[in-house]
Amino acid sequence: MNRHSLGIAAAALVLLGGAAVRADIIDDWAGVKAPPAPELKSVTVDPKTTALLMLDFVKASCGSRPRCGATLPAVKKLLGEARSANVPVIYSFFGTNTAADMVDPELAPKPNEPSVTSFADKFLNTNLDELLKQRGIKTVIAVGVAATGAILSTGSGAALRGYNLVVPVDGISDGDIYKEQYVTFQLPNGPTYGQRVTLTRVNMMKF
Repeated sequence: MNRHSLGIAAAALVLLGGAAVRADIIDDWAGVKAPPAPELKSVTVDPKTTALLMLDFVKASCGSRPRCGATLPAVKKLLGEARSANVPVIYSFFGTNTAADMVDPELAPKPNEPSVTSFADKFLNTNLDELLKQRGIKTVIAVGVAATGAILSTGSGAALRGYNLVVPVDGISDGDIYKEQYVTFQLPNGPTYGQRVTLTRVNMMKF
């Protein structure tokens, strides 16, 4: 080991209080401790500058994930309140899915509610950004499935584009609880975009 490498190793030991450092996270996997749960905040949004994104509530995605089914009552409540406040609602689908494939007909889009079709990132190869800008949107509320797909990719994409992002944690789901925990931690802690993210619950929101 040369002098430069010895210096780096010594610095690492000092930073970690003398503990040995291993570069491979797999070796330390079992010892990783989850951080404290992020704070949930009450949110009041301006209906004139807010849009609700209903992401991939189709049988092929939501129907195969039991935790998605558990979110539906809260999502229906949110959807009803958003519509009552005249908040624009935009839907997303993936693959060949359409509104006819919604997991619950009560969640289906109305004729005047647009949709986009893409995979994880709903901004990719769609006019989603244009739809939001046309409506003067500054804040997006994202609910849907899967957390590690549409929620993380589209949510972070929105924040990176300058939109404020509100995520009701009782309106997102994935195939297992760890994936939901990861996304719930990552969104408000993401580099650059995390400062634009607010986590909440549906019953903590007002329009």
